[in-house]
Amino acid sequence: MNSTVEEISFEICENADAEQLLPIEEGLNDFNDLMTGISDRKPLSVLLKSTKTGEVLGGMQGRSSLGLLFIDLFYLPPELRRMGLGTDILNRFEDEGRRRGCTAAFLYTISFQAPDFYKKHGWEEFGRIDCAPEGTSRIFMKKSF
Repeated sequence: MNSTVEEISFEICENADAEQLLPIEEGLNDFNDLMTGISDRKPLSVLLKSTKTGEVLGGMQGRSSLGLLFIDLFYLPPELRRMGLGTDILNRFEDEGRRRGCTAAFLYTISFQAPDFYKKHGWEEFGRIDCAPEGTSRIFMKKSF
C-alpha cells in the first residue's frame, strides 16, 4: 500500500475551527483559480444596525464569485419585518453584486421561510428537495441581472 495513504486518518467534526478548514478552502480556491484564470471571490454582507448601540440586528451575508452572487444567510427579527427593511437589504445586496460584475444570483431557502418574498423580487425557483419535518422543502432560486 502507498505509504502516504497509510499516514492519513479521518476525523468527523462538528466544530472544526477556521484554521482546520483553511486547507480545504484555499485548496479549492487555488484549483478554481487555476482552472478559470479568475480570482474574484469576495464576501459580502449588508448589516442592519442600531444607531443607538451599534448592535447588529439582522442582515444578509453571502459572497460573489465567478460572476455569480450567492446569498447564504438572511435574517430580520420578527419586530422589524413588514417594514420594507428586507426589501432594502436585498436591493443593496443585489446592487453590490451588480457593481462587482455579477450577472446572476443564487440562494436556497426553506418552504417555511421566505420563498414568496424572493419571488416578489424577481427570483425564480429552479429546484426543490424535501427535507425534515415532513412537508418541508429546500427551495433553490435564481435571478438574472
